[in-house]
Amino acid sequence: MYISTFQLSAGAASDDAVQALAGMKADGHTASFAALHHRAGTVDDLLLQTLKEHVPALHCASSCKGTMSQAGLQDLGLFVISDPDGDYGTAAAPLGDDTEAAATAATVAALENAQRDGEAPDLVWLSITPGNEEDAIRGIETVIGSDVPIIGGSAADDTVAGEWTVSDGSEQLGSGLVVSVLFCSTPIQFAYQNGYAPTADSGVVTKSEGRKLIEIDGEPAASVYSRWNGGGVPSAPEGGERNILSEATLWPLGREIGSLGDVPYYLLAHPCVTNDDGSLDLFAEVAEGEHLTQMQGDVAVLAARAGRVAEFALRAGSVKSDNVAGALMVYCGGCMLAVEDRLSDVYGGVNSVLGGQPFLGVFTFGEQGSVHEAGNRHGNLMISCIAFSKDP
Repeated sequence: MYISTFQLSAGAASDDAVQALAGMKADGHTASFAALHHRAGTVDDLLLQTLKEHVPALHCASSCKGTMSQAGLQDLGLFVISDPDGDYGTAAAPLGDDTEAAATAATVAALENAQRDGEAPDLVWLSITPGNEEDAIRGIETVIGSDVPIIGGSAADDTVAGEWTVSDGSEQLGSGLVVSVLFCSTPIQFAYQNGYAPTADSGVVTKSEGRKLIEIDGEPAASVYSRWNGGGVPSAPEGGERNILSEATLWPLGREIGSLGDVPYYLLAHPCVTNDDGSLDLFAEVAEGEHLTQMQGDVAVLAARAGRVAEFALRAGSVKSDNVAGALMVYCGGCMLAVEDRLSDVYGGVNSVLGGQPFLGVFTFGEQGSVHEAGNRHGNLMISCIAFSKDP
């Protein structure tokens, strides 16, 4: 397997893409799969058409304020796999009124495009517009089962204005998903973790509706949350609601869903709105009976965490950096905004672990990943890394 990443300039992205792929081909590497992640509003139909003509499986999604790679930050990042002994397929679908059905249809189509109908891939790379990620995971699993890791992130824009898009190269969808199935000829390793520490405060969800957290231990959720974070996150004004997305970035709620050795593993939910009725709106579902723990973040830890997650991915398969062909990373957009002035530490840490091998990192508004003994999950404020090996 051979992997390369490219920075595309917004004014000449189509020409840049043609030159990049031609250069790879001249070196004996024909594109098998490409992931284009980009700042919202920087992709046009010409670029999609150009890439579609040169890449058999194309996966596109917007990313908050651009992307990162071993070369630094860029508005448009192109990640290309050349793997003649592997099989790759991609398909997109509008969400409509049934996200689960859309995900099922896209997965079936992606397998058909890979010419591996009815088979289980090594990995699913998922991008979806925010809102119904749990349903999308369920829809994909109806086709491939629950043992195949589903890793990816929710499409994003710069200001949570709903300008996010996904595409398989045919058209850009403002409400949709794109599913890529990867049958790789070499091993892959992955990790999906958070960079937050648990506090001593915890409680049980006693009332919830999907992504609305209504009560914790029989009390209004917003009151409990305010007490747990010491008033660091503002409550709703009387008779109204308040967007707390930014303030809550360092104060997410964690659900213990497993452990790594003796260390509990927490899947995070990011509070985004506190309501005047005492409820909290989240970016992930919570169920009645679940145990929630107040988590706390630190900017320095979050800046260093991407490198640690890359390290965990390599350890998962006992892979050395000199056998890494490249990597795909997902780094929460909320975390990115919290450490924006330290992003050089973020991609620098990944570079150090991967030994300078090519990688592309996307900044997302929700993260999907596979958790040991807990299956595929959707969470918030998470980080993931997929490392692809050069050789078997």
